[in-house]
Amino acid sequence: MTHYALIMLAAGIGIPILAALNAALGRVIGSPTAAAVVLFSVAFTVSAIAVMFTGLQPLSRLGEAPKHLFLAGCLIAFYVLTITHVAPHFGVGNAVFFVLIGQLISAAMIDHFGLFGAQAQPLNAMRAGGLALMAAGAWVTQLA
Repeated sequence: MTHYALIMLAAGIGIPILAALNAALGRVIGSPTAAAVVLFSVAFTVSAIAVMFTGLQPLSRLGEAPKHLFLAGCLIAFYVLTITHVAPHFGVGNAVFFVLIGQLISAAMIDHFGLFGAQAQPLNAMRAGGLALMAAGAWVTQLA
């Protein structure tokens, strides 16, 4: 389990870096939307290379997947477009703070109700307190 935690820690470290880099690219080229297109083009290329190494066979089963599962692509596009546009005006730290709060709320609800096939983990007082503590800690990091 430690390796999963380390992988997700690395992903978490990457989110503010992604926000700062793409916001800067948007400023340089004069369009946050165009910067998002560039980001997705690079991400698509890297993902395509990865799937070539791990096997193309699973792609043949895409037709079997419920259509609502493809909304994840819309959500990542929404995130990238908004963080690229908002971060230069609001600050990377502030933007990521609110993203983190949204993630805590969403993750708690997904776990509580076992949504999308997730293992159900009820939101009890201890978990709610922990989430509140995490949110408070993130908020403290944004105080001037």
